[in-house]
Amino acid sequence: MSERVLVEVQDGVADVRLNRPEKLNALDNQMFRAIVDAGEGLKNRDDVRAVVLSGEGRSFCAGLDFSSFQAMGNEREENKAEPTVDHLEGRMTHIGQQAAWVWQELEVPVIGAIEGHALGGGFQIAMGPDIRIVHPDTKMSILEIRWGLVPDMGASVTLPSMVGLDVMKEMYFTGKMVSGVEAVELGIATRLDDDPYGAAMELASEIAGKNPEAIRRMKSILNGLSDRTMAERFAAEREHIGALIGSPNQKEAVAAFFEKRPPNFS
Repeated sequence: MSERVLVEVQDGVADVRLNRPEKLNALDNQMFRAIVDAGEGLKNRDDVRAVVLSGEGRSFCAGLDFSSFQAMGNEREENKAEPTVDHLEGRMTHIGQQAAWVWQELEVPVIGAIEGHALGGGFQIAMGPDIRIVHPDTKMSILEIRWGLVPDMGASVTLPSMVGLDVMKEMYFTGKMVSGVEAVELGIATRLDDDPYGAAMELASEIAGKNPEAIRRMKSILNGLSDRTMAERFAAEREHIGALIGSPNQKEAVAAFFEKRPPNFS
């Protein structure tokens, strides 16, 4: 695992931290790759029941490293062509999009702990987790218009389920900066906390103590809402409840509740 992203798993919770604090966790090619590798590496781990995504130091992610931005412009000028985009073979995403989208592909819940800055690409990565806990003073922005660019890391996929199209357009067209307080008011963030990381770890620990099969099936149901018809949504509920009723972990959840003890899920 790259030193750019630290991953530690304990008691079912994967603690994933962007680790370039001296650059406010800014994004360069190495950071993009490390984020994707961290997410992909968690997909097949059966000891992970929840994930917390945060940034080391005083910011979650300040966006594209300015030196990378300059290199992109120089590449285009020298080659008189579009800069090369690192596409991922067999996927619908390129590497920047996957850095945000991989957290939706995980079967377990992902909680973002957002402090300091979440700007541009950092903002779009922050939209990848299922839940976002932010500090009131966090600064968040879809900043690409400042550089004469469009957001290309999945904001058009993740944001529509959170905010209205008019809100998205204002953020896209102006690059306006919103605080953590306003992010919650707009629906971009889930809730505020003066210690987002501590709150996220507490929530992840709570989720990790629930029936892991039920949690994974819940995420599957909820993530597919926009792609399913009404009849398909009803069918999905029936399918998943049918698979859970009478299963060992479901029985253990009931037994632990009535016996007033922590559950022991397989």
